[in-house]
Amino acid sequence: MTKVVFFDVAGTLIRVRDGVGAQYARVAARFDVTADPATLAREFPRAFRAAPPMAFPGAPASTVPQREREVWRGIVREVFAGAGALPQFAPGAFDAYFDAVYRHFEEATVWEVFSDVEPTLEALRARGCTLGIVSNFDSRVVRILEGLGLAAWFASVTLSSVVGATKPDPAIFARALARHGVGPAQALHVGDAPEEDADGARAAGLGAVLIDRGGRHPDRPGVVRVTSLTALPDLVRSAG
Repeated sequence: MTKVVFFDVAGTLIRVRDGVGAQYARVAARFDVTADPATLAREFPRAFRAAPPMAFPGAPASTVPQREREVWRGIVREVFAGAGALPQFAPGAFDAYFDAVYRHFEEATVWEVFSDVEPTLEALRARGCTLGIVSNFDSRVVRILEGLGLAAWFASVTLSSVVGATKPDPAIFARALARHGVGPAQALHVGDAPEEDADGARAAGLGAVLIDRGGRHPDRPGVVRVTSLTALPDLVRSAG
């Protein structure tokens, strides 16, 4: 029986309003930097994939927020460098820009909730499921979820930067399961990343659901692929 359903956050529950390129460009304009949003958006996945993982095994908890910032600073710098816009920043201005854009992405208004999220969470809870978060996002996600009115749905938030392991490492799923006192067979994990979410959950023994709203991904062995989160309650009912 499925007792706990875990969710990824960015790309699964929420997305950046107008896209990450538009938000980066919007803040850059305050610093007299003109950057093409579409080019920034194209550069973001490359820079994100090349960055070190958002996990700091053995690091004191007090150092984690600064370490998260350092990872993101490198990502943002690579995005602007790849877009050819980095030279537009006045000497020392990029650091000020990064501080501003990092705070900018803490604001709930920068994000929007997918329309299938809240009806699904309500239906899952009505079926007796406990809900949790398992995310490679940084610790800003807590404030974002609170600002969007989603935090109250979730009994736990398990973050890679806090536990020292990123999806698809089974260790992050094991930590999430332990917080609820359930085994892998009693849990599902839902996310939009085929390797990190679907394959990671499956390798850790959880039921794996890939949310593929755009129909971009092929089917994967042992993974349930859905185009809307509203399909989840029936999956849970079937599993129960």
